[in-house]
Amino acid sequence: MHPVRFYLRSLAVHLRAALEYEADFWILVGAAVLTQLVGLVFIATVFRRVPQVNGWSLWEVLFIFAMLILAQGTGELLAEGCWAIAGLVSTGELDRMLVRPYPVVLQICSSRFGMNAVGNLAVGGILGGAALAHLPVRWTPGHVLLSLVVFACAMLVKVALVVAANATSFWSTSPNNTFAIGMDHLGNLTRYPLSIYWSGLRALLSTAVPFAFVGFFPASFILGHGGIAWLGLLTPVAAGYSVVLTLLVFRLGLRRYESTGH
Repeated sequence: MHPVRFYLRSLAVHLRAALEYEADFWILVGAAVLTQLVGLVFIATVFRRVPQVNGWSLWEVLFIFAMLILAQGTGELLAEGCWAIAGLVSTGELDRMLVRPYPVVLQICSSRFGMNAVGNLAVGGILGGAALAHLPVRWTPGHVLLSLVVFACAMLVKVALVVAANATSFWSTSPNNTFAIGMDHLGNLTRYPLSIYWSGLRALLSTAVPFAFVGFFPASFILGHGGIAWLGLLTPVAAGYSVVLTLLVFRLGLRRYESTGH
């Protein structure tokens, strides 16, 4: 448990540092809220034209969207530092982390606090609660328990895939990882029902890079939507795969790292 305690203390330190600049903090929180509102306006505009999208109602799509927002906020809260990997590798600043008796991946992930995480978590929580209030979900004790497990694993999938995408910086000399940015945009496709995309893209988002297990499949299970609801129970499997993939990519990247020299 020592690495976990250290990780949480490191996050707390960076949170206190971020709160020292209150104006910046609230500006970024507000920016996160406005960004998500743009997405809500787009979805509302679509549903003004059509009553359903491939069998999904407005509130069901909004619940999927809320899951993605919550996952984004969770990633910004717990692993915002992974976006600094490219800079650490290109400048050689990673060297000082290698000599500390603490896992490098946890040092990096806890080295920043995403100030817009608060806005995303607030919007996602409110939107998700409103969607559930408008949907006829049968809440039995067993369903509540399984839904909590599926939800937690969905958040883990998002965090792990973002870290894995940024870990590819070990194979690049650029201080900016465009691959990670592209992967993040790819994940944003799953804010809408997966069934609207062509089969190849559906297969990619369900297997190799399982972003579909961040919002679509977990939402299908929680809401009990159609014959695909059972696929949401595979979210823990997707989370395990994503974590193993992340650790493998990160370990291979560290072996390749040679610092910058003098």
